Amino acid sequence: MSTATNATMKAVLIDKFGGAEVLRIGEAERPTPGNGQALVEVAATSVNRPDIVQREGKYPPPKGDSELLGLEVAGTVRALGAGVDRWSVGDRVMGLVGGGGYAEYAVAYADHLMRIPETMNFEEAAGICEAYITAYLNVFMIGGLKDGDGVLLHGGGGGVNTAAVQLCRALTPAAKVLVTASPGKLERVAALGADPVIDYRSQDFAEEVRRVTDGRGVQVILDHIGAAYLASNMKSLAVGGRLVLIGVTSGIKAELNLALMMVKRQQVIGSVLRSRSVPEKAAIVAEFSHRVLPLLAERKVVPLIHKVYRLDDVAQAQREMEASAHFGKIVLSLV
Repeated sequence: MSTATNATMKAVLIDKFGGAEVLRIGEAERPTPGNGQALVEVAATSVNRPDIVQREGKYPPPKGDSELLGLEVAGTVRALGAGVDRWSVGDRVMGLVGGGGYAEYAVAYADHLMRIPETMNFEEAAGICEAYITAYLNVFMIGGLKDGDGVLLHGGGGGVNTAAVQLCRALTPAAKVLVTASPGKLERVAALGADPVIDYRSQDFAEEVRRVTDGRGVQVILDHIGAAYLASNMKSLAVGGRLVLIGVTSGIKAELNLALMMVKRQQVIGSVLRSRSVPEKAAIVAEFSHRVLPLLAERKVVPLIHKVYRLDDVAQAQREMEASAHFGKIVLSLV
């Protein structure tokens, strides 16, 4: 297969920033793998919240990464860059990319790829990396959740949140898993193993956390809401607890009681996956591969896929995410 730089491919393009209507299918230059990279023929990718923020012009890709949308891919290795010896042409892989997933071909660093288990199809694999690695990184590697701890997860039926519930149940079965969700998703979140599920529209989650934990609070909170939840999150943290912040959908500025934070020895930790260095991402993928990939291969953790769209229907797929109508991952198929 040719990987000449003048070769083209089908891709999702944006001529100007804006709503989902700015997305269009067109032709883009096919990438060529550089040193330490592999060219992947993309069978499926997924829709993630950062894709929407990038489409709106508020989240540019890291320097050197593709300007195209798409943060993860599942597909087949078609070419190898210099210095890559761990993969062969024809291998089925899934992995993180800094951009470029919404296309027929994408380049990924070899150390950011994982072999797709034989028990998993491309659509399932496309929903793994961004959601499950993000959940594992922030709840376990950064948050340090241990069996028997309490954890509060905000996000109802979103991909990262549902992945986090599944991983908590598989890796820390004795942990107390509390989740906030909208009324229409309470039962489905509970079925994943959350207990209790808190209706954030009608219940004060900080009060519920105190009630359920007998006033102690939880050791870890995973939050993508930001400013509007900061005060209640700090009230919900136990002594020595960690708030891991992965998004700011409600705003970026809020007041913090530093004295109480000091007395309770609490930590507020900001975390983003996309902008981390190549070696950092490689280390994260390696640990995830060691600890979580076997659970996926054995179907002890099953990727939760809400719906699979054709790439041509990308605008509809993103609108569904924007409406928060999904439960699990929204996948885009190219085959």
